Amino acid sequence: MDLFSLHRAHVQQLSQRAAAVLERSGYSAIAVHSGTPLKRTREDDQFWPLRVTPHFQHWLPLAEPGCLLIVAPGRRPVLVRPAVASFWEATPPSETDHFWDSFEVLERVPALPAGRVAFVGDDAEAAAALGIAEVNPPDLVRALDALRVRKTPYEVECLAEANRRAARGHDELRRLFRDADRSELDLHLAFLGATRQDDAETPYKNIVALGKHAATLHHISYEKRARPAQSLLLDAGACFAGYCSDITRTWVKGGGSAASTFAQLVAGMEAMQQRLCAAVKTGLSYEALHDESHRQVASILQDAGISRLPPDEIVARGITRAFYPHGLGHSLGLQCHDVGCALRPPRADNPFLRNTTEIAPEQVFTVEPGLYFIEALLAPLRSSADVDWKLVDALAQLGGIRIEDDVVVEENGIRNLTREVLPQGGGQA
Repeated sequence: MDLFSLHRAHVQQLSQRAAAVLERSGYSAIAVHSGTPLKRTREDDQFWPLRVTPHFQHWLPLAEPGCLLIVAPGRRPVLVRPAVASFWEATPPSETDHFWDSFEVLERVPALPAGRVAFVGDDAEAAAALGIAEVNPPDLVRALDALRVRKTPYEVECLAEANRRAARGHDELRRLFRDADRSELDLHLAFLGATRQDDAETPYKNIVALGKHAATLHHISYEKRARPAQSLLLDAGACFAGYCSDITRTWVKGGGSAASTFAQLVAGMEAMQQRLCAAVKTGLSYEALHDESHRQVASILQDAGISRLPPDEIVARGITRAFYPHGLGHSLGLQCHDVGCALRPPRADNPFLRNTTEIAPEQVFTVEPGLYFIEALLAPLRSSADVDWKLVDALAQLGGIRIEDDVVVEENGIRNLTREVLPQGGGQA
């Protein structure tokens, strides 16, 4: 991959788009701050690892605090990178060097362009030190968010590399789960080792859920002792140059009636997820794809014998929403739940849907249907005779299923970044 030329083209395209935004907004320039580490508490001198301002990372993958990017139409972007003399902590070196030539690099802030200059970032004190009064103007920030919806070829390559890295961890944990009983903590640490990441470098806290823990959608309270389990739900990604992957797989092992039925459910969810990916097309509402996912989950519930009702009734009575409470997916990029694809709220019956856009080329988002046995959501349905509660209770020990891929929308279909490196979505370990 030629990141040097891809990044140069990315900055050129981003400069043109940003110039148009500034002209429409009435600004002569923007000063984008990389971020400042936050103290864990007021009582000590420990800091949280830096999470770089995403609008800064949109231009370059430099994870250093106190940097400033000055963007003005018609000028080469200026990167202010102050010299660091601290002997307490060393700034981690940049993983790559493909981006330096796109910027004029200085150690001190130059004279800012005349006219209105906006500051984008979380450190209001840094804005005040620069004499900039307009901090994160909402209309301007929304316009900059919109620039992140359509991904350039450089961004797609970074997302593809993030998928390649995460795939190594998923393959390793599938093997470890298959071969022996492990603790969730051991599996989490093995994922970090296989992907060569520290915990703070992952795009989000790894979700490593054995057995019934998979019914907690964001299970991160890892059990520290190994115990027998017949299911593993792994929702874990990796980063490259600031860009995230977000991949989920569900595996089952062992025998018995419950495990056999659960394996049938995983196979049904795997086939369904691939049908949904194949249905992605430009002009389709993402919310319509989410609605289709509920219809297909209803068919899976019926096929497994969990509900005796026809699929349309299972949806109409709200049963699928008890088994599948979250949205189908979300935009993906510099943030795991990236900006720009939820500009309008979803319908009231889809409260957790994070993507409400009309699907268009160059978008990147996840497709991640799920099916879970969450007692708090199932309890209101317990009086219904249309659900096989004996079967539900048996399956509850296996927690739930989620299968997630990262896809790029193209003119005539999609590029599935995840299946390129992790073909199987779940099933027998």
